[in-house]
Amino acid sequence: MAASNRNAFDDFFDDDEPESVVDTKADGRLLRVPLSRMTPNGVNPRTDFGTAEQLEDLGRSLKRRQIQAVPVVTKRAYLKLWPDHEGRIGNVDVVIVSGERRWRAATAVDLGALDCVINDDVAVSRKSFIEAVVSENVDRANFDPVEEAYAVVALVTEFGTNRAVAQHFERADGWVTQRVLLTHLAPSVQALVRQKLMPVEKARTLGKLTRDHSWTEEQQAAWWGEQQAERKAAAATRRSEKSRKAPKVRESGSGVTTSGDSGRRREGQSGGESAADEFRSDSSKAVATGFPAQAVSTSAESRPAPAPEGEEGPVARWADSEYVFQQIIASMTPADRRQLTARLLKYNSSESEAVDASDISMSA
Repeated sequence: MAASNRNAFDDFFDDDEPESVVDTKADGRLLRVPLSRMTPNGVNPRTDFGTAEQLEDLGRSLKRRQIQAVPVVTKRAYLKLWPDHEGRIGNVDVVIVSGERRWRAATAVDLGALDCVINDDVAVSRKSFIEAVVSENVDRANFDPVEEAYAVVALVTEFGTNRAVAQHFERADGWVTQRVLLTHLAPSVQALVRQKLMPVEKARTLGKLTRDHSWTEEQQAAWWGEQQAERKAAAATRRSEKSRKAPKVRESGSGVTTSGDSGRRREGQSGGESAADEFRSDSSKAVATGFPAQAVSTSAESRPAPAPEGEEGPVARWADSEYVFQQIIASMTPADRRQLTARLLKYNSSESEAVDASDISMSA
């Protein structure tokens, strides 16, 4: 690239870009301004700047390093827009556009001064100044919804209509109306919104009702009380329905049982009772299919054997072969048990041994 195309910043940035880096603001200047020579503007809709502790934390952070400069305008440029504010701003050099929280934090820790960027282009008109004050807050996700509402009202005052504001911020027309509704609420109700004790959507509904019917603070409070009562009643109904659908648990002599499909299953038996009931109901089919009826035993002796005397716990029980056998039988379906019986009969017949069906316990 030809040397004539290089600019004064090429050596600094170490690039070959032909376009120069320039100061786009005619009067943009970075200065270290004493806190006593600067003051907040009188049109900022924000009123919540955090607790004293939070401001001190931010102030200590600013003492270590200030990353973002505070945008300001000169006193002269500000008073051209609001000459009646002269007594309010006092004897200062600059007026803060946005960054009042940083100014308050610096004041809380006696920082002394802040880095500021002076840009009187912001104060060309009230409209441009208000837009600069409000736009940063409106675009914040965690902006106080009540403060946002008053910020939007300030914008409407300067822009003329709701639609003009919505178009400027590239929002739907209803975006402005929804926020303005909160300004119709009584201060005590707005406090609930600020504290997140009332959902914003409910607050907007109440704001519309208040606007349309000129409700008093008492009427607004009564409406919210009814809404809370209805919500509690609905929650109680849901809990009641849930408890009715939940399985009932009852104590029995041999364990804890539950109602429903698992009601016949006892703790520690892996559904053995249910399988035994199913097998007993099918025992008559064994005779019809040619299997000896005595092979089906539903007596108490065929139930899973207890753990050997002196031993406790599942490990001891599974060490007992009889117990293991009974558990296997209990876990089988009726068809599986019939097939097992047939195979045992066939096996024993081939060995010419008499089958003693009473030795094969088929209980659950």
